[in-house]
Formats: sequence, structure tokens, C-alpha cells
Amino acid sequence: MLKHFLVPEADQVLVSEAAAREGTQAIFEKLGVPAADAALCTDVLITSDLRGCESHGISNQLRIYVQQYGSGQLNPVPDVKVVRESAVSATLDADFGIGLQVGPRAMDLAMDKADKYGMGAVGVQRCGHVGMLAYYPMMAVERDMIGVCMVSAGGHIQVPTFGSEPVFGTHPIAWAAPAGKHPPFVFDVATTQVAANKIMLTRRIGSKLEPGWITDLNGDPITEPVDAPGYGKFFMPPFGGTRENGSHKGYGFAMIADIMSGILSGNGPGFVAGGRELSQFVMAFKIDAFVELDEFKRDMDTLIDKIVDMKPAAGHERVYYAGLIEHEEAEKRRAEGIPYHREVVDWFNGASAELDLNLRWP
Repeated sequence: MLKHFLVPEADQVLVSEAAAREGTQAIFEKLGVPAADAALCTDVLITSDLRGCESHGISNQLRIYVQQYGSGQLNPVPDVKVVRESAVSATLDADFGIGLQVGPRAMDLAMDKADKYGMGAVGVQRCGHVGMLAYYPMMAVERDMIGVCMVSAGGHIQVPTFGSEPVFGTHPIAWAAPAGKHPPFVFDVATTQVAANKIMLTRRIGSKLEPGWITDLNGDPITEPVDAPGYGKFFMPPFGGTRENGSHKGYGFAMIADIMSGILSGNGPGFVAGGRELSQFVMAFKIDAFVELDEFKRDMDTLIDKIVDMKPAAGHERVYYAGLIEHEEAEKRRAEGIPYHREVVDWFNGASAELDLNLRWP
């Protein structure tokens, strides 16, 4: 995790996982989300916080969800319908339910199809924010499957290579695969230089953005460290930043996410659907439909052993793979508590009081 996103020790308030879950679920239920779905939404957020992905956990997102339910942008009791279905695929209409509530249903359906036919894929149209993307592929890992997830997240912030106008959101992509003795491989990235929600963390913490993380409103990269401007005052380049550094690769992945999530689900391109009507694509592969599960896990361990056991380059302590740091952070936070910024704790306590909940952190 980059230092830009870590809560300074002086501003940390440790909250137990149990207290964080209790408070978050209570807020969702107060907003009209049924208890079982509120628990599911809570699990997505707390899993994010435990893994150190605070940009997509309670710190940033819960207050946004409260506003969106209050303004009617999100439907707490959506009538989720199957629009189209085959043996290995389906399209769901989320009826403006939050992605945290509908996305797990989509992955469950994809996994059920994969269990029967070897693979399953589900598109979701008209949904709200889906939270940490890694959550959905990690569901597949729990069933010894490979999981995939992509999101078309509006079209208001990412400019294409050489472009001056935004066409995409951050359009993240995530994959996860199980191993044997090692924690699973979990890869979850925005197709922009950095996730937009992480910029919100830098505002709270007071750290500066690195050169090339954002562009001005003409699409030109800002090449010096700057304080994070407010939304609407910057755009973001694809990962790579410039064509010379490979921005065409991030741009291509963003377009893939738009095609697989937005267009394939019938939701349309993100810039047409807008920020309220997001879309999601999940896919699951049953490993033993392709190769023996034990053989797959053995070979995963062989690959990971090669990576983690090698001598690191000068100035570095270890060589990591995607998902390892987050796995270790989750173990630490379960034991010691989640280090929320004191501003987040103050917000929660204030929101709890406004919603007539008799809950306070820590």
C-alpha cells in the first residue's frame, strides 16, 4: 500500500471488526435494506476495510450510500429480474439496487452455472456502486473456482490516450484464483493510473498526488505533485499515463470493461448510461472442468514459490504477488482492529445519531 493512502498513526482510531459490522449493518437496515441484504452489503465493505482497501470501504463509500438512498438514487428493495438466460449465461436487471446487494447474487448464479457446465457468466444492468471489485472473484475462490469481475463505472473521468474528453469511469477489472499452501492470487485494479476513490483518501490524509495521476480539463497530464482537486476539476489518464509509458494498454482494458459490462449487459456504454446506471460483469470457471484441482493448486504454489522465495532487488525487503499484502493485512486487522481515520469515526457517530441508532465507535 502506498504511503499516500495510509491513515497517519496520530489520526488512527482502532475499531473492532465486530463493531464495524454491527454499525454498518444497522445503517443499511435503517435505510430500508432488508436484514439479509444489509448483512451482505456490510460484508463487502468490511472485507474491503480488512484488506486495507479503504478507498472502497466505509471511509469513503458508506456516507455516499446514505446520500444516495436519501435522494432516491438507490432502491433499497430492488425487484431483480432475469432479462435473458442460457445454460452458461444470464443478464440481470438490478432495478437500481446497490451493486453490493445484487453483485453477489450475480456471482452466485455464475458459479452455479460453472458448477454444472464448467463456466458461467452474468451481466448486470442498472445497478449502483459495487464496492471493492475483488470481493466477487474471491467468492469464486471459496468454491475452488477462478473468478472474474469488471465494471462499467460511468463515463465522466477517464480520457483515452491522446483524448481531451472523458469516455470512461475508472472501469476496474479483477481476477482471483486459488492456490494450495499460499493465499489466493487476487488482482483488482482500476484502468486509470490510480483509483478515483483513493484520491478521496489523499484529501483526508493530506498527501499529494503523484505526477501523472491526473490530467487537467484538456486531457494534459499534470506532471508535478499536487493536492487533490475536487471532482469536476480534473480528469484521469489510463494506467500508463502517456503513450510512451503504455497508456494505450490501460485504455484498451477500460474499453474491454465497457464492452463486457456495459454493452454486453444491455446497459450501454458508460458515458451514455451515466453515473447512476452502472453495470457489472462476473464470470466463474470451474477448475476441474479443465484440469485436476490438486494439479492446478500444485502448479499455482510452484509459481508463487518462485516469486516469493527469490532474492528481492536492492532496497526492497520482499517480492509480493497480487493479494498477498491484503491477506496479511486482513489477518492483522482482525486481531488488532481496523484503523479508521478519526474523521471517519466522527462521521459515523454523527450519522448514527441522525439515524437514531444507539451506536458509537470505537
